[in-house]
Order: sequence, then C-alpha cells, then structure tokens
Amino acid sequence: MAASPVLLVAAALCLCALLFGAGEAATKGGAAASSAFRSRATDPNMEVKFDFSPFLIQYKSGRVQRFMGTTFVPASMDSRTGVASRDVVVDHGTGLAVRLYRPSRRAVAAGAGGGRRLPVLVYFHGGAFVVESAFDPVYHNYLNALTAKAGVIAVSVNYRLAPEHPLPAAYDDAWTALSWVLDNARRGGDPWLAKHGDASRLFLAGDSAGGNIAHNLAMRAGQQQGGAAARIKGVALLDPYFLGRYVSGGSQRSWDFICAGRYGMDHPYVDPMAALPAEVWRRLPSARVLMTVSDQDRLGPFQREYVDALRASGWRGQARLYVTPGEGHCYFLNNLASPKAAMHMATLAAFINGS
Repeated sequence: MAASPVLLVAAALCLCALLFGAGEAATKGGAAASSAFRSRATDPNMEVKFDFSPFLIQYKSGRVQRFMGTTFVPASMDSRTGVASRDVVVDHGTGLAVRLYRPSRRAVAAGAGGGRRLPVLVYFHGGAFVVESAFDPVYHNYLNALTAKAGVIAVSVNYRLAPEHPLPAAYDDAWTALSWVLDNARRGGDPWLAKHGDASRLFLAGDSAGGNIAHNLAMRAGQQQGGAAARIKGVALLDPYFLGRYVSGGSQRSWDFICAGRYGMDHPYVDPMAALPAEVWRRLPSARVLMTVSDQDRLGPFQREYVDALRASGWRGQARLYVTPGEGHCYFLNNLASPKAAMHMATLAAFINGS
C-alpha cells in the first residue's frame, strides 16, 4: 500500500532534521576536537618528547606512559613447580628490590642429602632498560620454571628503569644486588641464601637488556679483582642487547635516550666488541659463557661478534654459542611448554649445572 503524500513530507522533514542536526553536531565536534588538539599541542603533559614505541612515550613534562611490563604479580608458592618466592628490599634509599626463588622442599632436601648446597643465580630481566620488572607475570613464571629446572636459588633483580633513572643506574643496582647476595650468603643475613645457597657457585644471567647488564656486571667484577670475581662461575647471555657499528639512526636515538646521552655508540656498555681491548676481555671472571641467539633477531650479528671477540682475546674460559632457528628476539619467555623454549631452558639449566 502506497504511503500518503503527508507521510512522505513528514518523513522528508524528519530526514532533513536528522541530517542537518548531524552536520551541526559534526561541526561542533570538529571544533571541539580541533580545540582539544590545540590544547594537547601546548600542554607539556601531553606533548611528546620521545616516542619509544612499543615500549613507552615520554612527554615534555617528564611524564612517562608505559605500554607493557606494568602488571604486578605477588610472590607466592607456585603449585605447578613447588617453587617458593618472596620479595626483599635491598636498598631503601633507591628502592632496589629483589625477588628470591627457592626450589621445592623435596629438591632442596635432595641437594642437602648429597651434601651440596644449591647454585645461586642472579637474574636480570629484559625490556630495553625502560620497561618490565622482576614482578611481571612473564618473568615470575619464567623464574619459577627455571628455578625448578636448574635447581638453584634464584635472585631476580628489579633494577631502576630509564628514562627516570638513565644508565648507569641499572648497572649500579646490579652491583648493589650482587654485593647483597654475596654478603647475605656469607654472613647469614638471608635465610634462603645462607642455608641453601652455595655462593662459590654463582651465575649471572639475563635476557635482552638483562643480558647486557649481566655482561657489564661481570666485567666490573673482573676489573675490580675482588671476591665477586672469584665466585662467578658462569655468565649466561640470553639474546642480549648489544649494538655495534652501522646501526640505524633509530637505534642510536634509543640508546641515547636510555643513557641520557652520557655514552656514545662506541662505548663498551653497548658495543663491547669494538671498544674493549683484548686484555680487558681476558679479565672476564667466569670460566664459562653461554650466548643464546635467536636467528631471526636483528641483534644476532652483534651477539655472534661478541663470542668471536671473546674467543679471539685469549680469554681462557669456554664460550658456547646456542642458536635457535626460526625464532625472534627472546621467544623463550613466552609459551614455556613449547619444544624450542623447553630446549632453551634445558640448555641454560645444563650450563648452570656444569654439563
């Protein structure tokens, strides 16, 4: 049945009203959006100073907006592995804290039954020096699994992050944490370290930026020729963050952001291959180094050069290169049950236990 002319006119009038209303709203909305854009452009709390996506954005006011690694999971007893964890503040002045992990009571008792305490592993998380934490679910799950697999007392270090605390803050925190571990294992300050840990079998490890920290911590210990150097038996560098010559402008700007311009691209902190003479390499205190490389990692060439430089320096230790085909940077942190991730962890556990 056809609509009457009156109804058609009424419908047309309603449509016109909707269209003109929408247009007016759009005009007002556009003006509001433009005004908001102008406000953001002049607001230092919204104006971007450095875009370090996908990790964070720093604004001109100093505010930092992080996009990952901000979730906190509490220390606990892990039902899957039997590993217990707890948190300790190491330095109240800086807020430096660590999360300690102890294997299941059965594993601890088995070690004690053999008359041996457990190796001590000091671990540094990744995150480009700017994101993540020792309390993030990814690292909490990884350290639970690694502690159970390797049978170690693990100390996961929650070092300070850039840009609020540019390098060398993370390196200083690493040194403070290492000193705390050795003091507490020797003097009995921490019950897990004193009762179950063997500080004479000390290992340093870390992924990405954490691998960089582990290397620089070992080099500092070797150069100071103190008690720490004699105790470090191995250093595991898991897809570590190293750069070298001919990197992109973006990589250079990122490094400058991380260290607030204090160290150039030729500094041994970021490019040990080009900047360290052979005699300095030979001071690396550990007897063994494990370097893992994921062959789709853009940092792979620098990681391989590290092993070549170490071997060519006359260093008397043993350097092993472990390559995972078909995987990207630090793939092993996620999906721990996958065959490649499981093999990566088994390799690290075997390295710690001397095989």
